[in-house]
Amino acid sequence: MTYVIATFYHFFDFANHAAEKPALLQKMLQLDIKGSILVAPEGFNGTVSGSRDAIDTLLQFLKDSIAKSDFEHKESLASTKPFGRAKVRLKKETISLGEPTEIENIGSYVEPENWNDLIADPDVVLIDARNDYEVALGTFENAVNPQTRGFKQLPDFARQLLDGDKNKKIATFCTGGIRCEKFTSWLVGEGYKNVFHLKGGILKYLEDIPVSETKWRGECYVFDDRVAVDHDLQPTKKFHLCSNCGDPLQAKQRLCAACSTAAAQAN
Repeated sequence: MTYVIATFYHFFDFANHAAEKPALLQKMLQLDIKGSILVAPEGFNGTVSGSRDAIDTLLQFLKDSIAKSDFEHKESLASTKPFGRAKVRLKKETISLGEPTEIENIGSYVEPENWNDLIADPDVVLIDARNDYEVALGTFENAVNPQTRGFKQLPDFARQLLDGDKNKKIATFCTGGIRCEKFTSWLVGEGYKNVFHLKGGILKYLEDIPVSETKWRGECYVFDDRVAVDHDLQPTKKFHLCSNCGDPLQAKQRLCAACSTAAAQAN
């Protein structure tokens, strides 16, 4: 069987998110869909997998009965289940930057077909908004790696990197787009005037841009059992997860460097 993996998020007034949790979980179970959906007062954020018909049905349910509006999603395929069970989790935010953000005020979207031209501009500071273990597997040419272990560390890094230059031209990207919604919102709130982010994230870029034109280097980390996907959005053959800490590492390794060192010291 071929499994469809759908990644999506949508910001809207979801004040009754807790009351909708049981119905949403029940719909996933009915359709034999695995994965997780985070629900919060500001909207939802999820990655799920199932059959073609099941994914189509769930997305339509979310649009008609939950969000009551349309939203975009990204897709990829796998021959094995990337998730073990269905989960719907209540959250205060779909994803938290740790500092106030106004999601109504965000940076300018850049379509994947225009992204290469933007990041070729030598005046652009290109910031990878993901964590260091994600960046290690792949990133865009000339992107700055914040070397963070968590999203909430990103504002402090940005303050140091940008040094208060509010006219700096900033471009940023993440896996599916939701982190950049929060990050660019924070940047705009801090007074930065020229802020851009990749619409649909890396996954949409890989879907739309042919390998012959790509500025992407490596593979894209994903938060499921596939570990990462290549430029064709196929599950990685190069990486797996450290059996101790869960960080990604090359297939020939069993433990990452830090866990190997700790194990050696323990012995």
